[in-house]
Amino acid sequence: MTATLDAAEREALLALARAAIEQELFGGDVLERARRALPPSPALDAARGAFVTLKTSELRGCIGHLESDRPLRETVERCAVASAFEDPRFDPLSPAEWPRTKVSISALTIPRPVEGPAGIEIGRHGVVLEARSRRAVFLPQVAPEQGWDVPTLLSHLARKAGLPGDAWRDGRLLVFEAEVFGAE
Repeated sequence: MTATLDAAEREALLALARAAIEQELFGGDVLERARRALPPSPALDAARGAFVTLKTSELRGCIGHLESDRPLRETVERCAVASAFEDPRFDPLSPAEWPRTKVSISALTIPRPVEGPAGIEIGRHGVVLEARSRRAVFLPQVAPEQGWDVPTLLSHLARKAGLPGDAWRDGRLLVFEAEVFGAE
């Protein structure tokens, strides 16, 4: 796994994600203040994929990049805004929803191919399915939250890609790990 983020780096990234969303909702200079408050850190400057997940009483948005050529700090900022306002499954986040919105971040390792289901560890691995010119992803926390085993995870992943539940069998599987932090 990629070097872990310390508590200060995690808190700074969460503050940055919140500030990026608040800037879009309310204006002001909250985002610039959050950027200036980021600690100097090779971990925050390293190119790394990330997802930002928003929840109210249920999922409210989740957007990310599996890999990034940008610093983690920039990836998180962009994904926070996209999660709040560009997730096609939801209407844009409203100012009224913001006080009850919880933000979490998943900082990712680089996806690597596995031979098949035996290479997937529930709770540790996020999974990417590439099959029939389609792609779908589940973060590591999804299967445990849903109570899925590996076959169930793969079936749901195939359906998420718009394919039959067994389409993973002739697709390519990749796994990655994530440091997940923030409000649940």
